[in-house]
Amino acid sequence: MKKRVLISGASFAGLTLAYWLNKFGYQVTVAELGNDLRTGGSPIDVRGDALEIAREMGIYDQIKISEYLHTDEIVDARDQTLAKFAINHLPEYLGDIEIHRGVLVNIIYEAIPKDEVKIMFGTSISTLTQHEDHVYVTFETGQRETYDLVFGADGTHSMVRKLAFGPEEAFKKFLGVYFGFAATEEIQTGRPGATGIVYRELGKQAVIYEFLNGVNTILVFRAPKLDWNYRDRERPKQILKEYFGSNNNWKIPQILEAMLVADDLYFDEACQIHMPSWTKGRVALLGDAAYAPSFFTGMGTTLAMQGATILAKQLNAHDNHPTAFANYNNVFKPVVESVQARVDDSLKIQLPETEEELEASFAAWSKSVE
Repeated sequence: MKKRVLISGASFAGLTLAYWLNKFGYQVTVAELGNDLRTGGSPIDVRGDALEIAREMGIYDQIKISEYLHTDEIVDARDQTLAKFAINHLPEYLGDIEIHRGVLVNIIYEAIPKDEVKIMFGTSISTLTQHEDHVYVTFETGQRETYDLVFGADGTHSMVRKLAFGPEEAFKKFLGVYFGFAATEEIQTGRPGATGIVYRELGKQAVIYEFLNGVNTILVFRAPKLDWNYRDRERPKQILKEYFGSNNNWKIPQILEAMLVADDLYFDEACQIHMPSWTKGRVALLGDAAYAPSFFTGMGTTLAMQGATILAKQLNAHDNHPTAFANYNNVFKPVVESVQARVDDSLKIQLPETEEELEASFAAWSKSVE
């Protein structure tokens, strides 16, 4: 009889895991809180081992064809160009692929046989009880099921982690940064041929991305720990007004105004997740739920695909899940810790705190290839 497994979360980690576990003979169910795939967001990077995984999954060519090639600029407060660069040509990015987030999600999703994998949208786990030989799960819909194993691939604010391991604050490392993100069609870069425009000042950054048929804007800023709840939709607007309301530099007033009325404003704190173990009993975490590196590292998607593949292959190689889980922790933890350690250098470039750091960040991009 096939082992029944539940994966919470239908993004890069969850869908990659679903692909592999189905391939290895598991009976897979994926539960996703959203009513559909979450395809919004800025372009993301697929790097290193994740590209090899894409080849194994037979989706590399689709990813390569959909590569997002673009030119970006850094501007000053008067909209004058300080640096122009094509990130795909930078030495540290050679061989990597940048792709629209939604495109990659759909590519992985379409690689999963829907007649073999059950995907439930619009629901999430509400209770989780572990027993010696199974995990008893209740969904928000009231549905009750038992599974041999449960996997949490449900993001930084993971419900599976909360239910099985404890409160988020026990594992979260706050980076002293918040960000707002929204699709704001009325904002334009004003630069033909340039799809990304970045404005940077001490402790703050504003970005406009034009791609496909849309425009995304991002406001990022350093701040001490703020009083807010990620489920509260109004408090983030107040915070953005407090930090950017009196800032008349560049296009910040227009960006802020558009964000405050956007239907899809996403606001969150930048953080990392650090855990002594990503597994407990019959439950395992992966992706941002287990080891969010933060978007400042540019490695979240890559780690999600890597971790899912390593976890699935360990389960395929060992009949007992404790051995597979232990190997997953031991093999992948050094990789994750190495990536997470890069965040301070990235923060120094993107959100400089001194004039010297600000000038250095401009100088670094000025050496880029146009």
